[in-house]
Amino acid sequence: MTQMKVALLTEVFPRNMGYLENFLPKYLVRLGIDVHVITMDLPPYYQMKEKEFKETYGGFADSGDLIPGTVETIDGFTLHVLRHRKVLGYMQMTGLRKKLSSIRPDIVQTTAAIGWLPLQAALTKPFLDFRLFTGNHHHASVFPLANKKLSPWSQELLRSRLTRTLPGWLVSMSTEKCYAIAPDCADIATRFFGVPKSKISVCPLGTDTELFNPVSTEQDRQNRLSMRQHFGLSDSEIVCIYTGRFSEDKNPLLLAKAIAQLSSAGHTYRGLFVGNGVQAQAIQSCAGCAAHPFVPVRELGDFYRASDIGVWPTQESLSMQDAAACGLPIIANHTMTAPERLDGNGVAYKLNDMGDLVRVLLELRDPETRKRLGALGARKMADVFSWESIAIRRLRDYEAALHPRRRGEESLASERNSLAKG
Repeated sequence: MTQMKVALLTEVFPRNMGYLENFLPKYLVRLGIDVHVITMDLPPYYQMKEKEFKETYGGFADSGDLIPGTVETIDGFTLHVLRHRKVLGYMQMTGLRKKLSSIRPDIVQTTAAIGWLPLQAALTKPFLDFRLFTGNHHHASVFPLANKKLSPWSQELLRSRLTRTLPGWLVSMSTEKCYAIAPDCADIATRFFGVPKSKISVCPLGTDTELFNPVSTEQDRQNRLSMRQHFGLSDSEIVCIYTGRFSEDKNPLLLAKAIAQLSSAGHTYRGLFVGNGVQAQAIQSCAGCAAHPFVPVRELGDFYRASDIGVWPTQESLSMQDAAACGLPIIANHTMTAPERLDGNGVAYKLNDMGDLVRVLLELRDPETRKRLGALGARKMADVFSWESIAIRRLRDYEAALHPRRRGEESLASERNSLAKG
């Protein structure tokens, strides 16, 4: 049997971050797949204004090392960098058909259901005969149209149907499945992106449990102590960590203000913020709070293991899963549309209500409560949300798409066995 080839198309490849583009290929390779990641010479969040990008990600997530034409091997998979060009206001990959022709993949996977990349892949498919899979990572919290009550004939909705639904429907005619990372993402894909419900598969994003795992060795304990000492934190203090952009939409400043209020009241709570952005100065001015610039994903586990509670006040974040995998109980807001990141291993507070956030933080002052929730979260992440388990699930789908006859025969045999047992 020849080795399966998978090509993952992505607008950006953020080397230092813990996204699907970095980790799904790594674990597919371990399953024996020849994986090629094809990206453009763009930084993550390239849509941001230049000043805001530099203030937030400058020096950490620049794209200077993504040179068009380069090919390199990372964690066993091959990274290809192509040029980009702006067409109708959106980024298109140049030379994609030629690149796919040279690779000859069996499977092409995109992380979006709409946009130039899935459309380019769909148009190339008849010439190369691969199986196409798409995805949708748009949560309702970052897609305002999903939260509006509009007339079917409103201009905003009609414009969306023309620019999103119609192109998405055309792409979906060529796809096997669209992986929505949460139920609200599935709803957006069907309501706004033209994806038939029959082609939706809800499949969460994962966490790399090799990097993110609880304190379990003497070295882990020493690293935890050393990290806390570096930030002037005693072992008895309850450290609440936030990682990500210090932006208005993420609003980590709310956590910093809650920590300052608890600290001024004599409670031993402290805040540790890893990232950067417009709220950085305000966060550092809050009593009991320390900030640290972004660190590469491979170093981030030590920061979580040095902490006691993970808090993300507003939008969903993959960092929740990484922190949970390290054994931290999680706090998020009550409107979060990915509740599986919180169920059984965390607590919800009322969105943007600092008083309620303080209340919830105090609920977790008992170390045994934190230990119990953290252990449940770490186990859930390892069993259900590891990139290894998600790669296995994707591989099954890829194989079924490539061998439909075998899938039908296996299904028929299963039915016969069931009837025989009955």
